Amino acid sequence: MSSSNGFGSADVVVIGGGPAGSTTSTLIAQHGWRVVLFERDRFPRFHIGESLIPETYWVFQRLKMLDKMKQSRFVKKYSVQFVNAQGKLSAPFYFWDNKPHECSQTWQVVRSEFDLMMLQNAQEQGVEVHQATRVLDVLFDQGKAVGVRVQSADGSQHEVRAKVVVDASGQSGLIANRFKLRVWDPVLNKGAIWTYWEGAYRDTGRDEGATIVIQTPNKLGWFWYIPLHDNRVSVGVVAPFDYLFKGRGSHAQTYQEEVERCPAVKERLASGRRITGYFATKDYSYRSKQVAGDGWVLVGDAFGFLDPLYSSGVLLALKSGQLAADAIVEGLSKGDVSAAQLGGWGPMFNQGVDRMRRLVCEYYDGFSFGQFVRTFPHLKGIITDLLIGDLFTDRVDAAWKPMESLYPPGKQPIPPWFAEAPPEVVANKVNELFLPDGPKP
Repeated sequence: MSSSNGFGSADVVVIGGGPAGSTTSTLIAQHGWRVVLFERDRFPRFHIGESLIPETYWVFQRLKMLDKMKQSRFVKKYSVQFVNAQGKLSAPFYFWDNKPHECSQTWQVVRSEFDLMMLQNAQEQGVEVHQATRVLDVLFDQGKAVGVRVQSADGSQHEVRAKVVVDASGQSGLIANRFKLRVWDPVLNKGAIWTYWEGAYRDTGRDEGATIVIQTPNKLGWFWYIPLHDNRVSVGVVAPFDYLFKGRGSHAQTYQEEVERCPAVKERLASGRRITGYFATKDYSYRSKQVAGDGWVLVGDAFGFLDPLYSSGVLLALKSGQLAADAIVEGLSKGDVSAAQLGGWGPMFNQGVDRMRRLVCEYYDGFSFGQFVRTFPHLKGIITDLLIGDLFTDRVDAAWKPMESLYPPGKQPIPPWFAEAPPEVVANKVNELFLPDGPKP
């Protein structure tokens, strides 16, 4: 096996060039460390997850991406709106009204273009990027990650040594699979089918770039409606896995059936024409049991994915990348790449994910944004804070008790272990409560 490949050794190897990988690598390279990033595809490449939320601003600022985003063709997003099962449209949650700062304007992105911009930005700041290069394995020595084995486009294989390995490989999850760290969420067992339309309805002015969340009349699922540039709209249906994929026809047939059943979507699509095939994803809510080990860190979807409901995916990728980068830079500076050093940010990050998960669970359990704001108008700002991704402060926890006060008679508050505990705790508790032969030993 060749090691004289031009890669040499590195301070940090990053697996994957998506938003999490490019964020982590850029922020480390800014401190002068040698960072080598391997991406198995050649950008641009298709990806889902197009709607950003405002708290991405602060990471973009550190990445020196803000000017590039402002100069891009991406549609500006100022708000999110909700349509209930009866077709009633909520008042927009305008981000600026809650936080009058330029961070309250964000974007709807075409991921092939956005991810390429992020990767090129990483290169400009000193990251050594190798595309069409697949990481076959992470190398370990006495339990510590010490490098990777890669395969170049010509088929040759090489070993690249590093002090830290960052797994940003998305759902491939090289390290999570190796150590069986991934835990599927037992509650958020959803799937999605989506496609793209041209010429479909879009609002004007301040509302043109709004993400619209449209509940299906049967309340089993919801549609996302995301306006993109070039007069295109991304429209997808999300529902329980079994409902969407078991005993149904093709993805095309299921999608068309769901559109027919949802007048609010059907009306918006009436003037449009579909311009792509259908895409589907299944079983996508999961988290890993840990964010780091000796010599390695998980970021973005390699660590976990929550739910598309509030468009938190890219924020969590960027935020985990930022937190991991800071821990790695500190660790390299003092010669400590232990799990404790590299993963110290994990509890705080998980708590933020738990807050978003609670809001997701409440929506799927019948929460009405309109009713909440009418009853507690002084708390609209707190709800907007959650929607913009301001998840890493206990200030937003003020929403939960008032939310519970609106539950119908007889309904119990969501227990903390259900809404806020890590997935493996939820899974164990569900087993304990519902397995026919009693609690697990």
